[in-house]
Amino acid sequence: MDAKNRLLFMRKFLLFIPVLLLFNGCDTAKQILESMPGSSITAEQVAAGLKEALTIGTQNSTGRLSAADGFFKNAVVKILMPPEAEKVESTLRSLGLGSVVDQAVLSMNRAAEEAAKSATPIFVNAIKQMTISDAISILQGGDFAATNYFKDKTTVALTNAFKPVIDNALQKVNATKYWSDVFTMYNKFSNKPVNTDLSAYVTGKGIDGIFYEVGLEEQKIRKDPAARVTDLLKKVFGSSLAQKN
Repeated sequence: MDAKNRLLFMRKFLLFIPVLLLFNGCDTAKQILESMPGSSITAEQVAAGLKEALTIGTQNSTGRLSAADGFFKNAVVKILMPPEAEKVESTLRSLGLGSVVDQAVLSMNRAAEEAAKSATPIFVNAIKQMTISDAISILQGGDFAATNYFKDKTTVALTNAFKPVIDNALQKVNATKYWSDVFTMYNKFSNKPVNTDLSAYVTGKGIDGIFYEVGLEEQKIRKDPAARVTDLLKKVFGSSLAQKN
């Protein structure tokens, strides 16, 4: 089989890998890779490379967001007043009380930055539990296959971990006080009092921000060869298995 036909065969063959993995386990995954013509990568290398990439990616993501202003000065993930409070914000600003709103927004973002520090061990645990079949499916999956894997495996754990941290962080930076101030002032001018669960809102937005950053890291490693900083990452993500079909 010449090089052109071999490449065509491999591309067609790779299309069936996710289907085969759906009905079989790690042994089948190994057999598939070992039987591929010209394959120079093992199932164990795929798993190790993916785990290494995800460890680097999640550490980078959580490191950025847990730093001072990690949320607050990142326009994409910055936590703003919830939709239910937009009228509150508009009313208070029109009354010259914008500084109170600004302090409430800053406090929410500080709480998310504090909570982000607890995300890394949760991601590490999910990575450790990843099987060879999981790894090959992610490598062969879409652009955000790893991020979606994390959403499925870690959202509950992240929520459980973030909630008490955010509760404490909100108290620590007096966010609940500012939040109370915001709504106390607004309710003086409204016949419809607003009551929003600040902690749940910040927790949800904080987790959304984490997954957004994880997705960016996944894109870097998938698409930018310069982001593959080790020989194993270069081998795994530069392999035919990782290429678009």
